[in-house]
Amino acid sequence: MSAGAPRGAGGRGGGGFGGLRTSLSGLTTRGRSFLAAGAAAAVCAYMLGQGELLRVGLLLAALPLICVYALHRTRHRVTGNRRLTPVRVPAGAEARVQLRMDNVSRMPTGLLMLQDRVPYVLGPRPRFVLDRVEPGGRREVSYRVRSDLRGRYPLGPLQLRLTDPFGLVELTRSFSTYDTLTVVPRTEALAPVRLTGESSGYGDGSRRSLALAGDDDVIPRGYRRGDDLRRVHWRSTARYGELMVRREEQPQRSKATVLLDTRRLGYEGAGPDSAFEWAVSAAASALVHLLEQGFSVRLLTDTGTCVPGEGGGFSSGGQESAEAAGLLMDTLAVVGHSDGAGLSRAYDAVRGGGGGGGFGGAGGDGLLIAFLGDLDDAQTELAAKMRQRSGGAVAFVLDSAAWTGRPPGGAQSLARLRDAGWTALAVPPGVAFGELWRQAGNAPLAAGTAGGWG
Repeated sequence: MSAGAPRGAGGRGGGGFGGLRTSLSGLTTRGRSFLAAGAAAAVCAYMLGQGELLRVGLLLAALPLICVYALHRTRHRVTGNRRLTPVRVPAGAEARVQLRMDNVSRMPTGLLMLQDRVPYVLGPRPRFVLDRVEPGGRREVSYRVRSDLRGRYPLGPLQLRLTDPFGLVELTRSFSTYDTLTVVPRTEALAPVRLTGESSGYGDGSRRSLALAGDDDVIPRGYRRGDDLRRVHWRSTARYGELMVRREEQPQRSKATVLLDTRRLGYEGAGPDSAFEWAVSAAASALVHLLEQGFSVRLLTDTGTCVPGEGGGFSSGGQESAEAAGLLMDTLAVVGHSDGAGLSRAYDAVRGGGGGGGFGGAGGDGLLIAFLGDLDDAQTELAAKMRQRSGGAVAFVLDSAAWTGRPPGGAQSLARLRDAGWTALAVPPGVAFGELWRQAGNAPLAAGTAGGWG
C-alpha cells in the first residue's frame, strides 16, 4: 500500500501486508490469549485423558492461526490517496485534508483504523474507524488543520491498521509519502496611496525610458512588416545593408525593496501577537500590494539575503506575478530571527555593494520600505544612509517603549530618519498596518522627491 503523490496530485499505489512471519507478529492480546488457552487446554486434556477438552483446546489454538493464515493468503491490498487543499494558507486559516482508501484485492477487509500524523500545532491527531470494505470498494474521510503560527508543517506518514473479524490479528503499516502545509503570514488589503518615491510601473503616470538616446546611442532592430517608415534609421541601414528601424520606447517598471529587520536584539516576545510577527505580516502585505500595483519587488533582510536572488526583481503581470507572490510568501513563512547585531549587510545590498546585489545596478534606486526593530544610535545612522537620492523611503519603526515598557527613546530615531528624507512612523502594539500605510501616504513629501503610487 502507498499514499498518493505529494500535494494532492492524486497518485496512488498498492502494497501487501508482508509475509507470514509478519502476520504472526500481528497477533493481538486476544489472539495470544486464545493461543495460550488452547495450548493449556491441550496439555490438561492429555494429562487428564479428556478427549473433549483436547478438541476444545485445539479449536482455541487453531482459531488465531487460521486468522493469521487467512490474512496472509488473501493478501489484502489497499491503496491510499491524500489530497491537501490548499497547500498554502494564511496563519489562522484552515486547510482540508482528504483521505481515500481503495480495496484492490478480491477479498473484503476487516475493520480498518486510519491514523494520520500531524504536528501538534495543527491540532489533534486524526483517527478514523472504517467498517468492512468490499472488494473494489472505496472509503473517503477528511479532516481540517489550522495553525496560528506560520511555518512549514509535514503531514504524514499515514498509518493503517487492519484486523480480522474476530480481532485476533492486527496488522499495522505506514504509508511512505508526506505532504507539506505552508502557513504564510496574514496579509491586509492596502489602499493605493501616494508614497514618496518613484512612480508606478504602468498607467498614465508611469515613467518611460526610450531605447534610443540620439543618433550616436541608438539600438536599432531589423524592419518588420507594419513598422512605421518614419522610424527607419538610415545610418544603421547603410551599415548593415538591410532596413533597420529604431526600437519603440519601452516602459520601465518601477522597483521597490522591502527591508525586513530580523535581528533578535531588535524584538522581544514571541507568539502570534509579538512585534516580530507584526513586522513579518506587514512586510508580506506590502509585498503583495506592490506586486498588484505593477512594481518589480524584492525582499531584503538585515543579513543581506535577497529574494528572489542576487540582483533580481520580479516583473508584475499574470502568472509571473502569482509565482513571485508565492515565492515571497514561502520565504516569509519560515523567516526567523537572525543573530546579527547590525544593518551593515542590508546597507551594502541597498547601496549596491556586495552581500545581496544592488537592485538595478550599483547604487540602486526605487522605493524602499523598511520594517525596523529597536534601533540604537549606530543602527539609526546606518538606516538613515540607506535612502537613495532618486527614490523614496518609508520606515515603520518599532515603538519599543510601548511594546516592551522600556524608557522611551524611539523619538530620536524617528527624527534622525526624517531628517535624512525618510517617511518614518512609529509602530505601537495593536495597530493595523493598513492604518499606518494610509498615514505614510498622507505624510508630507520630502524635499527633492517625486510622488509615487504604492
